Amino acid sequence: MPKTTPFDTHAQRYEDWFAKYPLVYDAELRAIESLLPNVGTGAEIGVGTGRFAAPLGIKVGLEPSIPMGEIAQSRGIKVIGGVAEELPFRSESLGFVLMVTTVCFLDDIVRAFHETYRVLCSGGSFVVGLVDKESPLGKLYLNRQQENVFYREATFFSVDEIVDLMGQCGFGSFEFRQTIFRNLFDIIKEEPVDPGYGKGSFVAVRGEKRP
Repeated sequence: MPKTTPFDTHAQRYEDWFAKYPLVYDAELRAIESLLPNVGTGAEIGVGTGRFAAPLGIKVGLEPSIPMGEIAQSRGIKVIGGVAEELPFRSESLGFVLMVTTVCFLDDIVRAFHETYRVLCSGGSFVVGLVDKESPLGKLYLNRQQENVFYREATFFSVDEIVDLMGQCGFGSFEFRQTIFRNLFDIIKEEPVDPGYGKGSFVAVRGEKRP
């Protein structure tokens, strides 16, 4: 069962987070954008309210939460109901797939990654954005997991774990971008986006579908 209940109930609370931390949101967007292909048709899996898909120019999103999907539609996204473990796309039909803070809510991450591999064209890109559980922010979220309506049922991953799972499912040629180097409340100017991982709390990972 997809973990949609908190998102169904608290869609506006989810939206309010981005208004509260605009510089964090901007940094995450820039990290993801730096790894997305400039050409090709793609989709965001777990599109939520379209906060990432819309500014990144992604026209199609998959979302199991109806209230979240309705907000994404208002942002011009074509929203398809469904889950990452059973993608409603033809094999080898997409040039890239994006998942942002989605992996922690998947019921079966290996199955979802295999499905992503299936729908991507050869050489297509799979971009994952996540809060690294080994980072300061990741550790804070873990310590306060039961206090957060969204993260109570989440499973957090480290970047190394995500890369290992992506590799098992056929992805390689990995690239990384990291950002959010300070406490969220301390960010009062633009955060840098740097290559690699291990220092920033938010990390974007890109892997390519190997033939």
